[in-house]
Amino acid sequence: MAAAERAIVIGGGIGGLTAAAALRLRGARVTVLERAPSLEPVGAAISLSPNALRALDVIGLGDDIRALSAWQGDGGLRTPSGRWLARAEAAAAAERFGGPLVLLHRATLVDRLAGLLPSGAVRTGTPARLTDPGVPGDRRRPARVETPDGELEADLVVAADGIRSAVRGALFPGHPGTVHSGFTTWRVVIPLPGVAFCSHETWGRGRIWGTHPLKDGRVYAYAAAVAPAGERAPDDERAELLRRYGDWHSPVPEVLAAVRPEDVLRHDVHHIAEPLPAFHRGRVALVGDAAHAMPPTLGQGGNQAVEDAITLAFPRPGMPPSAVEPVADGLPGYTAVRLPRTMAVSRRAVRVARLNLMTGRVGPAVRDTALAALSKAAPSLFLRGFDGVADWRPPGGPSGADGDGSGAPRMLAADHGRRGPEENTP
Repeated sequence: MAAAERAIVIGGGIGGLTAAAALRLRGARVTVLERAPSLEPVGAAISLSPNALRALDVIGLGDDIRALSAWQGDGGLRTPSGRWLARAEAAAAAERFGGPLVLLHRATLVDRLAGLLPSGAVRTGTPARLTDPGVPGDRRRPARVETPDGELEADLVVAADGIRSAVRGALFPGHPGTVHSGFTTWRVVIPLPGVAFCSHETWGRGRIWGTHPLKDGRVYAYAAAVAPAGERAPDDERAELLRRYGDWHSPVPEVLAAVRPEDVLRHDVHHIAEPLPAFHRGRVALVGDAAHAMPPTLGQGGNQAVEDAITLAFPRPGMPPSAVEPVADGLPGYTAVRLPRTMAVSRRAVRVARLNLMTGRVGPAVRDTALAALSKAAPSLFLRGFDGVADWRPPGGPSGADGDGSGAPRMLAADHGRRGPEENTP
């Protein structure tokens, strides 16, 4: 890519910032337009699995994030009474997938990504509207983006504007957009001194709960429950969590005792059920939730956004940072690679949501019995569910890194944190 190539990234979340860092590494002049007044994300934690960490190796950030891994023991899946259905051993998971799963606060990752960009590259408080997607190969038809400060031209626009992406709607006005996934989520990040616990996810009837330590000593807890879109607690969401989960096993009651109402984030979950015709049009590429919003039940929303960003900038193995061909010329290849993978991951996340949020009495009982029996007969079965997802490797990049970090993965932590009420992922 020529150093003078101009790239505009709409959206300053994790996918957008990763794309900006990767494109800058390839030689682009990058401007990030973020409508919020700051980059500080509204949300809780995010889990980065080995596939995303290997992608971050390409921009030199993988090892810094691996160092934040906090899960060093066993974890697994439990019932509300505390009975273990399946155990996950950290060492076995690390060996299987070639590295850790790291749970960290979203603000930490945003800060690390923004630190890879030069001063002035990110413009906050700047809403943007795509006015012309442009035509690759035609210098007379750059992409055009309107901002409050005037119109900008670009050789490439990366739309990372979230689940309600205005750019997606402009590119594909006939697409139906997102659908409600059938459940809602709650998330908290709090200090919880003096409480010992193993990382776990707990499945009940139409409800799940997860509790996981962060490297900084705080605890990330999330919950999900089958609920109609728009439903909210009659009093406050902490009280709602107490009603739904107050009698579950330790440390759930201890977490709820330490939570204040203002600590709780609640958002309904939506996903893209009907695939888009493409992840690009003209000189514009969609990444993250804008392209493939998915339920958080595999913890892959943000991870797939990171994969998108690195693949967009470095689509071929061993691609040097001095590559001169325009990124926009390769967008059909980006769609060809990313659309089938992300939709396959999304469909798997939908299936997992149906399994772990089963309602009624018979279904969950049969599910739990089968999980416990299979876990005893084939201990690796639990990890096998992430084959083809966590073992992904980036196609290329100047670092040539494959990300063989040796931290401790925890394959249960879901990507329930979000930048704001309109987004499943960054």
